[in-house]
Amino acid sequence: MPTAEPVTLEQFIADLDALQQQASDAFAAATDAEQLDKARVEFLGAKKGKLKLIQKSMGAVPNEGKRDAGQKLNAVKQAIQQGFDSANERLGAGGGGDAKRDKTFDSTLPGKRFRIGKLHPITQTINELKDIMGRLGFTPADGPEIEDDWHNFEALNIPKVHPARDPLDNFYLSVASKTGANDSVPELNVDSPLLMRSQTSTVQIRVMENRQPPVRIVSLGRVYRPDTADWSHYPMFHQIEGLMVDQKVTLADLKTVIKLFATSYLGNDVPVRIRPSFFPFTEPSVEADYYWDGKWVEFGGAGMVDPNVLRHVGYDPDKVSGFAFGLGIERLCMIRHQITDIRYLFTNDVRFLRQF
Repeated sequence: MPTAEPVTLEQFIADLDALQQQASDAFAAATDAEQLDKARVEFLGAKKGKLKLIQKSMGAVPNEGKRDAGQKLNAVKQAIQQGFDSANERLGAGGGGDAKRDKTFDSTLPGKRFRIGKLHPITQTINELKDIMGRLGFTPADGPEIEDDWHNFEALNIPKVHPARDPLDNFYLSVASKTGANDSVPELNVDSPLLMRSQTSTVQIRVMENRQPPVRIVSLGRVYRPDTADWSHYPMFHQIEGLMVDQKVTLADLKTVIKLFATSYLGNDVPVRIRPSFFPFTEPSVEADYYWDGKWVEFGGAGMVDPNVLRHVGYDPDKVSGFAFGLGIERLCMIRHQITDIRYLFTNDVRFLRQF
């Protein structure tokens, strides 16, 4: 019986590398399950597969090289099997060479894009307003949405007889207090009721109570008023309020900040006007309007901080002065994006929100 011709270890390894590359090319070129199965039989067939034939030639490798040859053979066999499995998965062959790929699947079509979430238009507006006010030197400040009578009314120069305190205009909360240690029946604490804040001016009071001038802050957040929801009103909405307190702050400073704020957000060509008004916490008080789409639109209220408010927080109105302004964030957002109904911003309609 004739013996096999000797094969060097180097030649055996080169033949295995060539076989691995051929198998990889064949699996990659397969476009359906039938072609892939033919390639599998060609290289991994149990009787006449090319890998099986090379394995038989390992007996001709010198004894001192058989160990390295065996390790290389196992590595190539594993690599070819992995190449087949990857191609099988790519073609959707279902885990077996005899299975048929779904004929309705077209691998040449582009994939479907994942929908990436976006920030809500109100959040986008808040972030932009923070950026504008930051460039003007105002630092963001925040406060609680559940407030007490002092911060929401008293400190803002709103007396107990003022109509702004009417329960029909505020969301009051029942504040329970016990009359005795063993008394389990609570009663309403009418002297210091809690309520959902009706304005972000409460943040200004809290900041001034804990900080000495100069103060330059902007507060942005939710406020609550029991308004009937319609195209321009909603019981919960957002406000931005600016406050500046320092020596020799004047109404001219307020007009400058409002003008810079309006043109930064709405455009350099937007006219702004100031007209007299009244608010309990500012004196003098003004209303700011901007000209948009052929008409004057209310921008918000503003004015010089009332001396009584400064006294309530421990400031001396003879030494410092300040201005404050408050604007509706939804109104700014609606103007920018031409939204005609404020309720669209709170219906959580994904079709609407995807536009921003």
